[in-house]
Amino acid sequence: MTQPLQVAVMGAGAVGCYFGGMLARAGHRVTLIARPLHVEAIQREGLRMETRTFDERVRLSATTEASAVQGADLVLFCVKSTDTESAGREIEAHLRSDTLVLCLQNGVDNADRLRTVLPRHAVAAAVVYVATGMAAPGHVKHHGRGELVIEPTRFSADVAAVLTAAGVPTQISDNVRGALWLKLILNCAYNAVSAIAQQSYGEAVKGEGIREVMRDVVDECLAVARADGVSIPGDVDAAVRNIVETMPGQHSSTAQDLARGKRSEIDHLNGFIVRRARALGVDAPVNRTLWALVKLIERKPV
Repeated sequence: MTQPLQVAVMGAGAVGCYFGGMLARAGHRVTLIARPLHVEAIQREGLRMETRTFDERVRLSATTEASAVQGADLVLFCVKSTDTESAGREIEAHLRSDTLVLCLQNGVDNADRLRTVLPRHAVAAAVVYVATGMAAPGHVKHHGRGELVIEPTRFSADVAAVLTAAGVPTQISDNVRGALWLKLILNCAYNAVSAIAQQSYGEAVKGEGIREVMRDVVDECLAVARADGVSIPGDVDAAVRNIVETMPGQHSSTAQDLARGKRSEIDHLNGFIVRRARALGVDAPVNRTLWALVKLIERKPV
């Protein structure tokens, strides 16, 4: 893959805009498939990327049409977990047989769910470590990190090299399931707390008793993972601490969704733990409480 790639980003919110923008800056032909407000701003002025090291407008294509995946070598699949199957069906007829669809989503089962609607295509799970948000239409703000861990496919080595060359450190792992679970645990610890308080990670963890609540969440998640036969890589406690140390100003994606009156992905985060715990005979009362509170807030009129 020495030639520029044709890349489509399906569901170009903050995560998709960041990684798509990085590839476009590196000379690849990128099309963002996004909501009309973002598309109009990007078509008019380019994608504004405000990061810790640069602030510039990146020229790339943008559209609202899922058919724009046609001809792509690589699709960054960034839709909300609630939309995985429906978005997969939208792009299925337009994909080449040799296109890699890389899932840059929260949750642990999106790639498996996507394979059920894209059975003839290469689908790879990825673990995303990045803090981003949409500051305004067509304006992505990067708060920290930006690396990926992807599972092996016949395309993964080439794609990892392209991403790394574009400034996105990318590793290939045989234990992406474990890495996805680690990311899930981090999300379960931080997302709902940040959302309920509408505070950044750094501010939320200062709350009285919050670190203990997060400790309980993590312990429950680890109990469910053990019961499910999942091997979690690395030091989980260190990974939890690292989030607030490396991205203290970040509001969780769940917090951002609730602030905009949008449905969140909580069913695929703490809610997923609750369902797996029930199926495996493990109790998860703290995860259940956080899940139920976020669901209650979702019902509140904005």
